Formats: sequence, structure tokens, C-alpha cells
Amino acid sequence: MIKRMKTSTMRAGLGAGVAVLGICAAWSAQAQATGGETTLAPIVVEGDSEDATGPVRGYVAKRTTTGSKTDTPVNEIPQSVSVIGKQEMEDRGTVSKMDQALLYTPGVFAQPYGSDPDTDWVYVRGFNASQTGLFLDNLALTSHSYGNFQIDPFLLERVEVLKGPASVLLGGANAGGVINLVRKRPTDEPYYYTETGINSNGNAFFGFDLSDKVSEDGTVTYRLTGKIAGGDNYTDYSEDLRGFIMPQFTYAPDDATNLTIWAHISGLDQRHTTNGLLPYGGTVVDAGYGRIDRDAFIGQPDFDDGTAVQKMIGYEFEHEFEGGWTFTQNARYANLYKHEKYVYPFDLDQTDATIGVYGEDITSKADAFNIDNRLENEFDLGGTSHRVMAGIDYRYYRLHTDQFATPFGSLPPFDPNNPDYDFPVDLVRNLNQVYTINQVGIYLQDQIKFGDGWIVTLNGRYDYLSNEIEDRFAGTASYSTDDTAWSGRAGLAYEFDNGLTPYVSVASFFSPLVGTSADGPLKPEEGYQYEAGVKYEPTWLDGSLTASVFDITKQNYTVNVPALGDRQVGEVRSRGVEVEGKFNINENWKAIAAASYTDLEFTENPGLVGNTPNVVPNVVASLWLDYTVTQGPLEGLGFGAGVRYRGKSWADDANTLRVPDATVFDAAIRYEKNDWKASLNVANLFDKEYVAGCNTQYFCGYGEARTVTFKVSKVW
Repeated sequence: MIKRMKTSTMRAGLGAGVAVLGICAAWSAQAQATGGETTLAPIVVEGDSEDATGPVRGYVAKRTTTGSKTDTPVNEIPQSVSVIGKQEMEDRGTVSKMDQALLYTPGVFAQPYGSDPDTDWVYVRGFNASQTGLFLDNLALTSHSYGNFQIDPFLLERVEVLKGPASVLLGGANAGGVINLVRKRPTDEPYYYTETGINSNGNAFFGFDLSDKVSEDGTVTYRLTGKIAGGDNYTDYSEDLRGFIMPQFTYAPDDATNLTIWAHISGLDQRHTTNGLLPYGGTVVDAGYGRIDRDAFIGQPDFDDGTAVQKMIGYEFEHEFEGGWTFTQNARYANLYKHEKYVYPFDLDQTDATIGVYGEDITSKADAFNIDNRLENEFDLGGTSHRVMAGIDYRYYRLHTDQFATPFGSLPPFDPNNPDYDFPVDLVRNLNQVYTINQVGIYLQDQIKFGDGWIVTLNGRYDYLSNEIEDRFAGTASYSTDDTAWSGRAGLAYEFDNGLTPYVSVASFFSPLVGTSADGPLKPEEGYQYEAGVKYEPTWLDGSLTASVFDITKQNYTVNVPALGDRQVGEVRSRGVEVEGKFNINENWKAIAAASYTDLEFTENPGLVGNTPNVVPNVVASLWLDYTVTQGPLEGLGFGAGVRYRGKSWADDANTLRVPDATVFDAAIRYEKNDWKASLNVANLFDKEYVAGCNTQYFCGYGEARTVTFKVSKVW
């Protein structure tokens, strides 16, 4: 990525957004000229019956809990929010990983190193959200090092992205934004669904999703969701077997009380892919041996093994008291066991004819507990209406990491043109550490309306955070730290009668870090964001359009200082513009258009001031069109086509190694009749070979190769 884009690049990156604005303006003019009527036969949503955690109608979500923790219209959140519903994920062929769902979302760079089967990699507004930005039902999926939780998209109703800081609501969180995963819930009406399919790599799957009443009066309902998948992956020797099951029960004795209890267990057995761990020399540019084949396996197949078992249990309780006060409690306990051993490329010399390799054997055991309690009420005061919320939440996370590794240079170099997989892997322990975090937060929110359109959102939060690291190596130091942090947000918006809502907001944030620097334990990252934008929900079309500009400053950024090691002397600024449009144009057509430009810059880093951090491209843009035949002999036939553009990025913070841009096309076709549906989705239609991104010159990954997925489903 570069500090300043050339004019032609900026025009290309913002072109999609300008096109969306132009189309909307033209449609609006046509609607006004014809007295509010349009030949597009728009979908009209009867009333405002969408539930903020329920299904999205088509591609356009009108309500969300992400960004407020309350059931709130999307246009009243004073930050940009993107919602990807279940139908959109199905149309685009999101099958196995959550980060696939985010490939058409502006401001988000998903799968930066290609597809990694056991990790969801996501950057939001330039900052890595893969470990500090993932939430399930607004409770943190805390991760550190190799102890990361992973959620299959088949159990999700929505994937929602809040752009910008979220600490004021969720505690320590990624500066650029968070991804809130919203699980499916028991339904009021009976629902029985099954699906099965296979992709072009030979990886097959079967899933089921069942919901119905348990008691005749409907006070108790259930939902049982499960899936099993397995087979080969694109890379040579790489394979996996995975599955999960999630039962849920809801008890609703009256309109004022609701309790849902749920559990989840999942397992993974895999041989890793070595994609994402490839050197810059040999992927982006030639090395002494040329280029590494995209499907090459640079490792030791007989040594490689990865297993994970993930267990969760949780509940949601809600009760409305007389007087309008509503109490909500959301809690979850999670346990993770993960064992990984593999040999992967770590090539220090990228000019010769071989690749250096490195081996690890890592066992991670994690326990996590989250609980959130809040009270809400609505009242009028002095010509203003208030929706107030007060809450307290607690987060506990404990991770034990036991790691063995090969000494550098102890393994024979790997020749990609003449691979030899028969070599011993001798390991020595290099890490045995227990990390524990305890965090308590108290927060307040007031959503105020007045003057026939004005909306003010005020948030405040205070957190106490305790970190402890127990180092179990003899003679090494353990430490603990205690930190406190204030965070806040203020937003102002005005909602016009025609659906236009301009807004501005300012927010501060913090994000706790784990580890030590040359100056001692790492301090939490801190900073602030300014954002302004406009949200438009046309009265004449079922659609939404968001355009926003933002400026984020993140302090206590960790950088490596030569001869001193890691020090928190850095500051990074992220500025940019984002445009997103989602439309259910009529009963036949649906569309998504998105574009974003992100300008990342080191502002206080020794030797790096003015440079751009690696990995994140400067421009991301996408367009998806979907058409369904609703009448005639071809009724039920549907088509989809999309294009994704990822701009240039840097492989190093010194900005000497450039990663080229890439354009990728996707396509889909489906046929639905009598509750049966067959679909064929193709990712990377023309099999574009490109490097998705690089995190330093040692860790690059190819973008996903052409993958064809065939699926048959039935609603019973």
C-alpha cells in the first residue's frame, strides 16, 4: 500500500461508489417524476417487523444489535455497519469459513493470505481484527497466539461488521472495527432443512437445520443445527475432517420472559496447508528456483497433524418488568483444545535455489467465560425521547501454550522443484506459558430523539483489566499488570422523511495486548476515531446506501527498533472513505456494490514515519448482481455474478516490497422448485493466480484458486 494514490488509482477505487450514488440518484429522480412510482416494481417491506437477530430479507438488513447492543435501526447507529444475511451467504456460496462472507464488504480485507482452513483472517479499516475483533452474539471470542475459536457459517443467521472503535460497548476491541457473529435461533414456525454438496477439490459436506415446538402451547421450542465436512483441499497433501452440532431450547412462558439455552461442540482433524506461509521471493517475484506452484506442499506430510475440539455452552435471558424496564443477561463458557504440529516455509535467504523450513509442535488449552448484564428502558423527558441502557460485563480468558520448535537451520532446505518429504523433525521446547485475563466493564448508553428527526447517541464506559503471564521455563520471569481505561462515543444524526440520515461521531477506544517489550509489559493500545457519513434507505425501493469518511489514530503501536527489540513507541493513522449499497431491486433482481479507500500511515514510528504498514491494500471494491426468474417455464432459475478488486499492498513496513493488485470474478447458478434447490457456485471463475497479501517478506499467501461447489438442499 502507498501513502498517496495516483489519480487514476483513486478513480478506479472510488468508481464503484460513485456509480452506486449515481444509480440511486437516477432512480430517485425517476420515482419523483412519476409521482413516487417506478417501473422497477420495488419490494415493499410491510411494516418494520424485522428482528435484529433474525433473518435478513434478501440482502437488505434494517435492524441490528451490533453497534448498540439494543434492537436498533441500522440508520440510527452513528457508525458504518455492514450486515451479511443468510440468503446473501447462500447466494454467494459461503460454505466453510466465516471470512468468506466478508469478501464483498467495504473497509474489510478478508483472507489476506488466501484461504486458511483453521483460522479466519480479517482486517477492518487497516487493523487486524482476527484475534481482538471477533464476537459471537456481542460476547468476545477472545483469542491469543494459537488459541483461537472458529465458527462455521452454517450455524449463523448473520455476519455483522461495525466499522471503527467498539470498546465503549464491548470492552477491549480492535481499533478498526469488530465482526459480530449472530447465531441462528429457535423459530416460531416449524422448519426442517438439509443440504449436501461437494467442491472441485473433493471436499464434501452434509448439514441439517431443524426447528419446531416441544410443547403443544409453543412455550418451549428447539433448534438443532449440525454439519460434517471433509476431504481434500487445494494444496497437495492437505485434507481435513470437521463437524459441529448445536442444540438450542427456548422457553417463553409469556410475552415478558424469554430464556434460550444452547450448546455447541465442534471438531477438526486436518493436515495443514502451507499456503499463507510462503516467501515473497518465490511467490510475488522469482527466487533462484522460479515460483512456487500454487498447490505445492512445502512441509512434511507424515509429521503434519492438526486437531481441535471446541466446546461452548451459553444462555440468553430477557425479562420485561412493569414500568418498562427490561433486564437481559447473556453468558457463555467456552473450552478449546488445539494441537498442531507441522513443518512450514521460513525462508531467510530467498535468492538461492532452495527454501528454508521450520517445524513446530504446539498444544493450546483455553478456557473462556463471558457474561453481560444490562437494563434498558424508554421514556420521554422535556420534549425528548430517551432509550437508556446500563450494563456490566465480565470477561475471563486463560490460555496455556506449550510449544516445541526446531532450531533454525536444523532442517534440510527444501527444493520445490524436487521435493523430498523424507526427513526427521527434531524439536526442543521453546515456550511454556499461561496467559490469564480478567476484565470488568461498566457502561451506559442513551439514544435520544428530538425535534422530529434529530438523533443523539451518547456512550461511556469504564474498564478494569488484569493481565497475568506465568512463564513456566526455569529462570524466566512471570509478570502481571493492572490497567484501567475510559472510553466513550458521541454521535449526532438527522433523519429526513425521504430516508436520508447524515451523521457524525467521535469515539475513543482501547485494546489490551499480551506480552512484553524492551520497556516491560505491553500497555493497551489506545486511540480515537472521527467519522462522518450518510445513510440512505429509499422510501421507493427496498435498499440501503452508506457512504462514510473516517480518521483513526492508534497509539502505543508496537514496532521493532533495531538493537532494542519491540517497543511501544509507535502511532498509526488510518484515514479513508467507504461506500456500500445493498438493494432488493424487485422480486427478480438483488445487488451489492461496495468500494473503500484506506490510507494507512506511520506517524510516530522511528525510521518509518510516512510509510504504510504491510498487508492491507489501499483499495477494495466489489460488485455482485443476482437475478431470479419468477414466472414462466424457467421459474426458480437464478444466476449470480460478482467481481472483486484488491488494490496494491506492501509486504514490508519499509515499503520496499510491493504486492500487485488483482481482480477476481465469481459466478453462481441455481434452480429451485417444490422446496428443492440445486446450486453451483464458482469462486475465482477465471482461475486468476495472484498473491493475496504478505505479512513481512516471509509470510505470503496465494489467493484462493478456482473452486467449484455443488450443493443440493431441501426444505421439508
